[in-house]
Amino acid sequence: MSYLNQKTIKKEITFSGLGLHCGHTVDICIKPSGPNTGIVFKRIDLKNNNLIYPNFSNVSNTFLNTTISNEFGVKVSTIEHLMGALFGLGIDNAIIEINNEEIPILDGSAKEFVEKIIETGLENSSAPIKIIKINKKVEFIDGPRFISIEPSKLSLDIEFELNYENPIIGKQKNKISVYQDNLEDILNSRTFCLYEDIEAIKKVGLAKGGSLENAIVVQNDKILNTNGLRNQNEFVNHKILDCIGDLYTSGYRIIGSVSCFKGGHYLTNELLKKVFKNSDNFSIIEVQERNLPHTLINRSFLKSIA
Repeated sequence: MSYLNQKTIKKEITFSGLGLHCGHTVDICIKPSGPNTGIVFKRIDLKNNNLIYPNFSNVSNTFLNTTISNEFGVKVSTIEHLMGALFGLGIDNAIIEINNEEIPILDGSAKEFVEKIIETGLENSSAPIKIIKINKKVEFIDGPRFISIEPSKLSLDIEFELNYENPIIGKQKNKISVYQDNLEDILNSRTFCLYEDIEAIKKVGLAKGGSLENAIVVQNDKILNTNGLRNQNEFVNHKILDCIGDLYTSGYRIIGSVSCFKGGHYLTNELLKKVFKNSDNFSIIEVQERNLPHTLINRSFLKSIA
């Protein structure tokens, strides 16, 4: 397998589960697709105008999830965990058929997506991948919160810090190199919320499918989930998973160094808008393996998929 050629999955993969916010049972089918297709969502419950492209410019909502919409108002929400799995596993092209408006939350992480994709395997093509190389530092500031991206040599580094008053979550910070580090803890980390926020979230019509089966719930100094945390940095690691998934709405893998404090879907989307507003900020490069001694894909995962 050439690490730097475009990839899709070998065969169809299906998932079924509850939408975290809509509360409906949702079925999705991830299908192989050819080079330069990219990632495409297709609402098969609708006959017309049912294709939605996960591009930062199509992001229509960032409150508690990332939602994309097309020009006809057709949407798919909570795409970030699936997008994070596709990015982490080096999948360039796939058609994602869905029979409702929200990706199933499954266990609240990307774990089940990753496991099934690894089990299925990847199909290589002869088409080279393209990357976005960050040329200049770009930052977006929102009060005390901020996110920035700046040039790096051959990596996508993400440093994320969160800061909660809750004693269990508290201050957490982690830094990863997406193409070199073992991403298992990132991809397996679940979404979380504070118990005292649940009523307010439900009052605005969200979290209808939320439970201890698909989210970590923290109440004062206790984690309500019976088995506790999957890793000691699960809170910040989940934020990094979200960040990876949201960065993939750029359309390509990225070479750059991201730093984020108290960020989320909104900040990442605003950062991408700012990056792409000025063509001096970035370059899109077609990569030939002989020209670059680097994978741009996490090798530890590819070895188990190929």
